[in-house]
Amino acid sequence: MWEHFYQISQIPRCSKEEDKIREYVINFAKKMGLEYKVDNVGNVVIKKAATPGKEKKPTVVLQGHMDMVCEKNKSTEHDFTKDAIRLVRDGDWITADGTTLGADNGIGVAAALAVLESTDLVHGPVEALFTIDEETGLTGANEIAPDMLEGRILLNMDSEEDGALYIGCAGGKDTEIYLDIETEAVPKGFRTVQIKLSGLAGGHSGLNIHEGRGNAVKLLNRFLWKTLPQVGGRLASFEGGSKHNAIPREADAIVFLPEQKLETLKEISAEYDAIYKNELKAIDPNVKLEILESGFNVPEKMFSSELHNKLLNLLYVIPHGVIAMSHAVPGLVETSTNLAVVGVKNGKISILTSQRSSVGSELVDINDMVQVCGFQADAEVHSGGGYPAWQPNPDSAILHRSKKVYQDLFGKEPEVKAIHAGLECGIIGSKFAGMDMISFGPTIEGAHSPDERVQISAVEKFWKFVEALLADLAA
Repeated sequence: MWEHFYQISQIPRCSKEEDKIREYVINFAKKMGLEYKVDNVGNVVIKKAATPGKEKKPTVVLQGHMDMVCEKNKSTEHDFTKDAIRLVRDGDWITADGTTLGADNGIGVAAALAVLESTDLVHGPVEALFTIDEETGLTGANEIAPDMLEGRILLNMDSEEDGALYIGCAGGKDTEIYLDIETEAVPKGFRTVQIKLSGLAGGHSGLNIHEGRGNAVKLLNRFLWKTLPQVGGRLASFEGGSKHNAIPREADAIVFLPEQKLETLKEISAEYDAIYKNELKAIDPNVKLEILESGFNVPEKMFSSELHNKLLNLLYVIPHGVIAMSHAVPGLVETSTNLAVVGVKNGKISILTSQRSSVGSELVDINDMVQVCGFQADAEVHSGGGYPAWQPNPDSAILHRSKKVYQDLFGKEPEVKAIHAGLECGIIGSKFAGMDMISFGPTIEGAHSPDERVQISAVEKFWKFVEALLADLAA
């Protein structure tokens, strides 16, 4: 398996640039004399016959993705379109020299190739599915051909925690709300200030949403909604957040207000700065609300009264955070929504939100809830297709088999988990009815960054588990 990982590491394979790794996988199948097929989007399936006597056992799908996140340190000389990843051993870890390692998901791909190549493993019929573009769009899973798989047991090898079996993930959907920009002249005697909310940690809108980290857009809007009527202020801009899957760390607004009300605004902002520091002292102690009198571009006009009120009211009522916790998996966020980005897009005020749930019906519900907020403001509302959830099933047959194999092999029970983020399993399960799935993998730290590393001893355990689970499923 390590030899395959090394060979994979020599092949450039950034997301959406999987031609070379796909060629390697296909050439491997040809060399081994194994049946393979490629669908229109570039996914590959390689089939391996069962060990003699195990032909009637259920077909098992081994699944991983061929692409990797390509990131490097600023000081690192590396061309991801042609250079090999330079592997470095550091004690019990393998890392890379200033770049992402690609253990996510090169380890899963290497394990599948090792199973296909093996002559001494006991297994039923095997299908190895290698998908494309997992990291930037889940494209391979979304567009997989319907005739690619026969098996209905899927082992996804794209998790990153030794000793954990994953049985569910969230589905997701984005909702974008647009308001027409209407402006009017600024009255005489008004001045401008920039009001800025900063110092927050932000984080992933799925993995960190349960921590109650501050949302810069919500916090800034809370202050503006309460304060601007007291000082006769009017918005001229509002911007915050950067990505649909990130909790906003910073937000700012430009406001016009009567000159004589500036000191009152400063006094109230100091009060709210103290309030936020108190409320968030355990999770976001560096939160900061400040009034700036210079250092920004001053708009020529301010928002109309109608737009001002619509925007502030809309941002106030749009939900953010955890909506429901799972009853099936203790500690798992089941449903959440992220108020992600506010700014100007296509000549309109744009509010981008992102909903997640591991229960499909709840995803529809929270998505509808956010849309209704937009409808109430007579806004233009768009909601994308999204991706489906993998709803946890504690009674899954493959889960029970996997738990027993793990217990027998290592003398302790694995942790059974689900993740409040997207995995290919949710999509694949929605396309192949009756697919019983589980996800697992060795310990990988720092994925998607140049600090990425994989634990050697955990990979050894991972491989032993793959061997034993395949044998058990063929028993």
